[in-house]
Amino acid sequence: MKISAQDEYGLRILLRIAKAHPEEGLSLSQIGELENISQAYAAKLTRSLRMAGFIQSMRGQKGGYILALPTSEIKVNHVLKAMGGVMYDEKFCGHHAGTLSLCTNSIDCSLRSLWTMLQWNMDKLLDQVSLADLLKSEVQVNTKLSVLSEQIMGLES
Repeated sequence: MKISAQDEYGLRILLRIAKAHPEEGLSLSQIGELENISQAYAAKLTRSLRMAGFIQSMRGQKGGYILALPTSEIKVNHVLKAMGGVMYDEKFCGHHAGTLSLCTNSIDCSLRSLWTMLQWNMDKLLDQVSLADLLKSEVQVNTKLSVLSEQIMGLES
């Protein structure tokens, strides 16, 4: 399993915009410079973020991108799904690379159970992490994620 560059930079751009002055936002050139990516790639990513409703563009001399929602309402899971989709989708079984019209494991597949449970746990965790959480220090984020992981896994007392 890999987090794509698109996922990573999408979240990083949202964090950069969240830290910017709310009335000025960030321009494409500023985003590209801050994240060390091309302006064209920044444009592609901001377009995806804008189409998903996370940011909005401002026109004019000081035009740029600002958040369209409060940081507490932007959930990491929603961003990742907007940027690249889910890690495992039930439709995967119908689009396998085999030569038959059906997957040879369509009836009894232990891997399907594994991927489904992994996706469920990731969704459960990432639905509870907001952009506001990621604006905190690494130690604070680690603490929150540890608590959430324990809750999800049913390890809380």
